[in-house]
Amino acid sequence: MNTQNTPLIRQAEASDAESLAKLINLAGEGIPNWLWARACVEGQTPLEIGIERARRTIGGFSYTNALVAESHGYPIGMVLSYPITEAPTENPDDLPAPIAPFVALEKLSVNTWFINALAVLAEGQNQGFGSLLLASAEHKARANGFNTISIQVYAQNSGAMRLYERFGYSRVASNPVRLHPSPPYYTGDVLLLMKPLEGPAA
Repeated sequence: MNTQNTPLIRQAEASDAESLAKLINLAGEGIPNWLWARACVEGQTPLEIGIERARRTIGGFSYTNALVAESHGYPIGMVLSYPITEAPTENPDDLPAPIAPFVALEKLSVNTWFINALAVLAEGQNQGFGSLLLASAEHKARANGFNTISIQVYAQNSGAMRLYERFGYSRVASNPVRLHPSPPYYTGDVLLLMKPLEGPAA
């Protein structure tokens, strides 16, 4: 990577909302777009719903919880992370089938720093952006006093699994996929991975 394109990891801003919406849909393998489509009113697009939600200052999918990898002046990747201090109260059986296994596993992530989503656009892949974002989320976790970090991933997402295992994440639990309505139509399991974090943030 040349010095003129040194990646910048920065706190996301409200003005990044469109990029964040596109990236979280990429991270979620199309499920965010499927969920947003269910919330659309006449004349509204799923992306517009996603942008609205990214601009909020509250909620898990808020720009305030995101770090952005910037290349050539625009966001090429992001990681969305925050603490889980209480178990979700929803019954997974009452939720849309694509997100049910994630909520079930989130109940096991209490008192960890949780990586909700990590994604890099196609043009930035295999250039180290994913590793930089993951390391930045771990730094943020330690800076906020957490000694364990967690993340969920489809077992069939071999590329993501290789990254997380290389960083020292281990499988803790799994829950069967109930429905994956978008390509690549994953089946199998959603995995909960965790990693202990040692030492203070540098």
